[in-house]
Amino acid sequence: METIKLNNGLSCPVVGIGTFMLSPADAQNSVREALKMGYRLIDTANAYVNERAVGRGMRESGVKREEIFLSTKLWPSEYENPNAVEETLARLGVDYVDLLYIHQPAGNWMAGYRQLEKAYRDGKAKAIGISNFEGKYIAELETKWEVIPQFIQVEAHPYFAQDELRKTLNRYDIRLMSWYPLGHGDKALIEEPVFRELGKKYGKTPAQVILRWHTQMGFVVIPGSRNVAHIRDNLDILDFTLTDAEMNEIAKLNKGVRYYIRTDEALSGFAAWQPAYEAE
Repeated sequence: METIKLNNGLSCPVVGIGTFMLSPADAQNSVREALKMGYRLIDTANAYVNERAVGRGMRESGVKREEIFLSTKLWPSEYENPNAVEETLARLGVDYVDLLYIHQPAGNWMAGYRQLEKAYRDGKAKAIGISNFEGKYIAELETKWEVIPQFIQVEAHPYFAQDELRKTLNRYDIRLMSWYPLGHGDKALIEEPVFRELGKKYGKTPAQVILRWHTQMGFVVIPGSRNVAHIRDNLDILDFTLTDAEMNEIAKLNKGVRYYIRTDEALSGFAAWQPAYEAE
């Protein structure tokens, strides 16, 4: 498994499995099978309401806890809960997480970030991150953080390569973890001729070529699936390398256009919503 080095010296696998939109049963199965086939990065969140299931899948896999890079996220309704970190660890059934994010710049997000910093200092989070903090939000955090984050998780794909955000990330060696890495199922992206042609050259699918583009951009990619065959295919991207010329061709697809547009109304809703943990 390829890894990248974080700004605190920790190493993180470049490919993992995401559990967004997976039911507890599917998350448990996907995590267990992914770990058995060689994945070592697992990403979940309070808001996915499957942290307990992710923990069960980890234990059922037989893979040692110290070999797994486990990532989760605090939801805005938890930012002012002084027990949020301990309760998250309890749901996962672990003593620490390898990466702990705050999920959205909603509510009292600075209180949430202070919780991350405390968890980092206490050894309950080996690394910390921010999710969906772009533009003015990361600019404000930059003036207030006491511990520089190791990661940011945002939408990124060949149509939206996060050029502006990466200027800030590069200053601090903050790593990017991509969501919607394949364009949220947009056939237009998958069917771009360059990916078909490169797929034929390397014996890969267009989706595998796109995932490889992410890792060669220095991004960590966490595609999610309940289909075991797809989970296996998503990991099978590390045995070929795109050339500089091929990466430049893919760069021409960058439109600076995202799939998901978050509104202020959405942020207000995020702050008010409480995950139904009992459903796990």
